[in-house]
Amino acid sequence: MSKPIITLKHVYKNYGDTNVLHDINMTLEAGKFYTLLGPSGSGKTTILRTIGGFVTPSSGDVLFDGQRINDLPANKRQVNTIFQDYALFPHMDVYDNVAFGLTIRKTPKEVIEKKVLRALKLVQLSGYEDRSISELSGGQQQRVAIARALVNEPQVLLLDEALSALDMKLRKEMQVELRDLQQRLGITFLFVTHDQEEALAMSDEIFVMDDGKILQSGTPVDIYDEPVNHFVANFIGESNIVPGKMLSDYRVEFVNKVFECADAGMKPDENVEVVLRPEDLDIVAPDAGKLVVTIDTQLFRGDYYEVIAYDDDHNEWLIHSTNPTKDDQRVGLFFEPEDIHVMRYGESEQAFDARLETYED
Repeated sequence: MSKPIITLKHVYKNYGDTNVLHDINMTLEAGKFYTLLGPSGSGKTTILRTIGGFVTPSSGDVLFDGQRINDLPANKRQVNTIFQDYALFPHMDVYDNVAFGLTIRKTPKEVIEKKVLRALKLVQLSGYEDRSISELSGGQQQRVAIARALVNEPQVLLLDEALSALDMKLRKEMQVELRDLQQRLGITFLFVTHDQEEALAMSDEIFVMDDGKILQSGTPVDIYDEPVNHFVANFIGESNIVPGKMLSDYRVEFVNKVFECADAGMKPDENVEVVLRPEDLDIVAPDAGKLVVTIDTQLFRGDYYEVIAYDDDHNEWLIHSTNPTKDDQRVGLFFEPEDIHVMRYGESEQAFDARLETYED
């Protein structure tokens, strides 16, 4: 385990009677890329602003390198924030925008020049020093905002929806560039987004949030393959979620059939929810399938067909297939036991992790 650089312990934030953050506990290690993922209003930006020093928690502690920083002003923290609108100064050129923080601190001019040129080189904007902000593309403006943050040599970089203003193609290019930059610099990034694909593509670890709480944390693979509850399963990618009953360890019943699965540790005959990802469902001949469904509609998505089908009990199934089908066609759906993920109703992340570890051992 790397050295913890940021720790939040039992952090709450209230505005009057409104509870915005509820018992937030998280640890960020040095040199990793973290993402806060959740819908609007889930508390992501409030956590970011709490770490950055723009919001004071109602209770709980914020630690930097083990030292409590609740009362430390934003400008004294070894943290820099890149906001959604970049907050660049349109009347200044690129050089002066990047140099602004150093200039305010009355850093010697020769030091400013050295640091600004180095920061611009890091974000591949060497030679842009004299350009006005209005002459830059959205991606270039974002790089200027990153350079302005990096020139202060922060140990942690906070990014609040930093790619949301870009078009889709540029956004994906900047995802790669940001991830590459973070790995080259070796500093800690904490990125806020509501875009699931963005979080999965960029992160070492994801914190999934809703209603001011962290519902689950883990690697992108852990979050995607082992969602702890209905919200996480539905929010991270697309899912088929149906009610079921856990008959015994490794045996689950849903849609009136019994299937082998990879889950265990629940009560016999416990009511559960069953998750099957659409890309794990293979369309086969009806007699070769574990389920038989009727194709309703299909849409071509470029690299796959998005297929909607219904079983005989009128359950809807979403399937991602590389081959086209025909409307009203009867087909089978095949999946492996490990493709079935069973979730206990109302299980906490801690209980989920403990159950998983017991049966992995």
